[in-house]
Amino acid sequence: MKKDRRVIYLQKDQKQSAFSVVFRFVRSNLWLFGLGLLCSVLNTAFNSLTPQIIRLTVDSIIGSGELPAWLENLGVGQMAADDPAKMLLLAAAAVLITAILSGIFSFFARLNTAKASENSIKALRDELFGHIQKLPFSWHTAHQTGEIIQRCTSDVEVIRNFISAQMVEVFRICFLIVMTMALMFSMNVKISMVAVVFVPIIVFYSFFFSSKISKRFMDADVAEGVLSSVVQENLTGVRVVRAFGRENFEIERFDEKNSAFSELWIRLGHMMTAYWSTGDLIMALQVLTVICFGTVSAVHGEITLGEFLAFVSYNATLTWPVRSLGKILSEMSKTGVSIGRVSYILESEPEKDPPRALTPDMHGDICFEHVTFGYENQKPVLDDISFTIKAGTTFAILGGTGSGKTTLMHLLNRLYDLDEGQDGCHGSGRITIGGVDIAKIKRSYLRKNVGIVLQEPFLFSRTIQENIGITCEEKDRDAMLEYVRSAARSACVDEAIQNFTNGYDTIVGERGVTLSGGQKQRVAIARMLTQNAPVMIFDDSLSAVDAETDAKIRKQLKEKMGNATTILISHRITTLMQADRILVLDNGKVADIGTHEELISRKGIYQDIYQIQMNNADRELLKQADSEHPTESR
Repeated sequence: MKKDRRVIYLQKDQKQSAFSVVFRFVRSNLWLFGLGLLCSVLNTAFNSLTPQIIRLTVDSIIGSGELPAWLENLGVGQMAADDPAKMLLLAAAAVLITAILSGIFSFFARLNTAKASENSIKALRDELFGHIQKLPFSWHTAHQTGEIIQRCTSDVEVIRNFISAQMVEVFRICFLIVMTMALMFSMNVKISMVAVVFVPIIVFYSFFFSSKISKRFMDADVAEGVLSSVVQENLTGVRVVRAFGRENFEIERFDEKNSAFSELWIRLGHMMTAYWSTGDLIMALQVLTVICFGTVSAVHGEITLGEFLAFVSYNATLTWPVRSLGKILSEMSKTGVSIGRVSYILESEPEKDPPRALTPDMHGDICFEHVTFGYENQKPVLDDISFTIKAGTTFAILGGTGSGKTTLMHLLNRLYDLDEGQDGCHGSGRITIGGVDIAKIKRSYLRKNVGIVLQEPFLFSRTIQENIGITCEEKDRDAMLEYVRSAARSACVDEAIQNFTNGYDTIVGERGVTLSGGQKQRVAIARMLTQNAPVMIFDDSLSAVDAETDAKIRKQLKEKMGNATTILISHRITTLMQADRILVLDNGKVADIGTHEELISRKGIYQDIYQIQMNNADRELLKQADSEHPTESR
C-alpha cells in the first residue's frame, strides 16, 4: 500500500501533542470529569465492601475467625451465635444497601462523564470544521475529500470513545488496584504477594502489545481513508460511471481497496487474538495460584474461610482491572493515531490576513504586473503576464486548454497567493485593484467584491431559491423571492425554473444532478448576480448553453451589471467579441491583446479561431446584436 507521507509525519510528532490536543478541549469540562471521577471512586469503594461483608458474615456464623472489636461491641457476634438467620438478613441488607449506593454513584459517574465527553467532542468538531473553512484552497486540492471526511468522523469518534469510556476508567482502575491490594495485604501478606507478583507481568505484556499495535491501527486508519475516498468519488461521479458503463470497473476498484482494508484488520485481529489469549492464560494462572495457596492456608488455619472467600473475590477484582489495562492501552494507541490525524488538520496553516488589512474601493483598475505562477514545483503556468483591466469595462480572455486562464482568476480571487509558497506552488509579481496590492486586502472583503462563476459550478442540495440567494442578506420570504427571481431573469433561467412542479422550491439534487449543465450554469450566474460584486468573473460559464441563449444572457447581463468590471473567459468567439478588450493567452504568455477589430485584422491565434468558429448562425446572431445595439462599441 502506498504510504501517506503526512501520516508518517504525524507518527513522529503525535506523542508530544496528543495530551495537549485532548486537554485543550477537555479543560472547560474538567469539573464534570472530576465529579464523574469522584462518583466512580465512590462506586468502586462501595463495591469493595461486599467481599468484606461476606467475609464477616461467614466467619461470624461458622465461628472460624474473630470479628473486629467494633462489631463485637455492637453485639453482632452474639447475634450470629443466637440467631444466624437474623445475621444473614442483616448481611443481606448490608449488601443490598452497598449495591444501591454503588448503583447510584455509578449512574452519576456515567452521566457526568457522558456530559463532559460530549461537550468536549462538540467543541472539537466545531473547531475542526471551522478550521477547515479557513484552510487555503491549495490545501483542499492537495487532500482527498474522503480522507478529510474520515478524519472528521471516524477519527473523532475514536477520540470520543476514549474520552467517554477510557479516560476516567484509567483513574478508576488505578484507585481500584490500590484499594484492592491494600485490603488483601491487610488480611494476609503471603497470599497477597502471590497475587501481586503477576501484576508486573500483565502490565509489561500490555505495554509491549501497545507498542506493537499502534502502527497497525495507523495503517488501518490510512486504508479506511482511501476506501472512503473511493466511495466518495464514485458517488460524486455517478453520472460518469453510468454514462461510460464503468459499474463493474468501480466495483472491482472498490473490492481491491476493501480487500486491502479488510486484510489490515484481519492482521490486527490476529494480533489482538494472540494478546487476549495470552492474557487469559496469565490470568488463569494467577487465579489458580491464588486458589491453591489460599486453600492450603485455610486448611492450615492461617486464614479463615471468610478471608479465603474474600481473597478469591478480591483476586478476581484485581485481575480484571489489570487485564483491562491492556485494552485501554490498545485504545490509547488507536486514539493516539486518531489524535495525530485530527491534529494534522488543526495544525495546518489557515489563511491569514496581513496586519491592518485594507478594505479599499473595489471599482478601480485591475493590473497584473509581471505575474509568474506554477503549481507544485512544475514549470510556470503563467510566465511574466502583464495587462490592465479598466474599471467598469468588459475584459475577455481567450486561450487554449492549460494556457492559464483560470489560474489568472484564482490569483485575482486569492485562492492562491503569489508571494508565498503553498503546497509546492510558487509565484512572483503583483496584482492590484485601484492601485492597492490585493495581498494587502482582507480576504473576505476581496472575495465578497469579486464574484466568480466557474465552468463547473457547485450547487448545494437545497432549493433553487436557497442556492441563488445564498449570498443575500436576511430578507422576508416575499422580498427574498422577488430578489432571487430578478437575478434568475437576468441569467435567463427564470422561465425554466417556473416550469418545475415546485418552482423555486424545487430541491436540487446533490451537486445539482437534477439540473442540466446549462441550467446549473445559469443558476450559478444568478447566484453570483445577487452578490452585486463590483468585479464579476465568468469562467467559461456559458459553455453549456447554445449560442442563442448565450447571446440573450449576455444582453441581460449587460443591462444588469451596470458599472461593474466584467471578466469573460471562454473558447467561444461570439461570447468574447463584444468585450472592450480581449487578451489572448498561449502557453502561459500574452500572445496578443486588443479589441475584436484589432485582433481580427492581424494574423494570429485569435484570427485563426475566428475563422474556424464563425459559421452562418454565429454571423446572424452578431448582425442581430449589432442592429439592437448599433452604437455600442465592441
